[in-house]
Amino acid sequence: MIDSARAPNPAAPVHERHDLIDALRGFALGGVLMVNLASFTLYEFLPDPARAALPSARFDALALQAMELLVNIKFITLFSLLFGLGFSLQMERAQASGGLARFVRRLLILLLIGLLHSWFVWWGDILLTYAVVGLLLACFRHVPDRMLLACGLAFALVVPPLLSPYMREVLSDWPKQAEAYAGALQAFSSPSPSTALRGNLNMASWARVSNWALLCFVLGRFLLGYWAGRRGLLQQPLQHRALIARLFWGGLTVGVAMTVLQFTQAGLREQIAWLDSEPSKLVIRMLLRAGPLALGIAYAAGFALLFLQPAWQARMRVLVPMGRMALTHYLMQSVLGIVLFYGLGLGIGPRWGVAGWLLAWLAIYGLQILASHWWLARFRFGPMEWVWRCLTYGQRQPLRRLIPSQALGA
Repeated sequence: MIDSARAPNPAAPVHERHDLIDALRGFALGGVLMVNLASFTLYEFLPDPARAALPSARFDALALQAMELLVNIKFITLFSLLFGLGFSLQMERAQASGGLARFVRRLLILLLIGLLHSWFVWWGDILLTYAVVGLLLACFRHVPDRMLLACGLAFALVVPPLLSPYMREVLSDWPKQAEAYAGALQAFSSPSPSTALRGNLNMASWARVSNWALLCFVLGRFLLGYWAGRRGLLQQPLQHRALIARLFWGGLTVGVAMTVLQFTQAGLREQIAWLDSEPSKLVIRMLLRAGPLALGIAYAAGFALLFLQPAWQARMRVLVPMGRMALTHYLMQSVLGIVLFYGLGLGIGPRWGVAGWLLAWLAIYGLQILASHWWLARFRFGPMEWVWRCLTYGQRQPLRRLIPSQALGA
């Protein structure tokens, strides 16, 4: 039998997992995949006449409207809130152990992963932004809770509309979306790997600059997630059930109201002259940004409330392994999307419209859930989570789960 007191143990501590957070992360990843498939399938790059010519055009229009109402921006909001919450937990642990060096190293490794993913796999990568903003998050570690909320809301809702007029002027000579999308459609439809890679690098550069407000979008949500992590909202949901319920009903009310405003504000500005003034339009833009944020918060709170119900919790736990392998699955979704739809893969492309995109979502997401259960029954971490952990701690970490006889050293 092995003498456990003398045997080397390179394993870093495995901190307590929170099933609700993992399940919610798995849920969010499903919505993120649904949105990202617009790009993977190349449907996003099609001009309107090409979309109208697809055999599924009538269904597509209805499906796109439903996704605009229920999915777009809401799930990346949820995913970002959870990343902010997760980073807050990691930062608190790092501070408790005497410093932030390991937290910073962890984010620098994520930054490298994001760079490689963005440059060589998929231009729409979010990990690079998460890493950069996560490093900024450390600057807020001594900020009081109320100030965290205020800063989060300011970056999410106020700063982008204020900067937008200046950024439009700065980017006036930058390629417009139609031009960038036409080049992307041609490059990603090509069977040539080098053509696809050049197209990906071009789109990555264009998107980082054109979507400059993404930094504010993510920072605002990270700060709100940081606040939730400090309060322990999702770590101890039973203790915070009343607050979570208020967040759900408040978020739902604001989200629905701002969605109604989105569809009525143009007509209101025509009928009410003062609403068409520049200050009024600025306020409207801020309010419209509040809609997806509020609904993302409502989704998180509603999920948590359901998870507290034993009957629902038993069903929702199926997403826990998916959430524990979020990095692996996020990267794998890019690979599968390219293999299925790009010209250098199977070349399915956008020919089946949104209907094909939704079928692909059902297949990929379902297979990833099944794969998560199979993998984590045998291994302690997802493949990319393990690599990230090994690099963070600077030594190889145990990966396989020990069977009872191995644990006893038999």
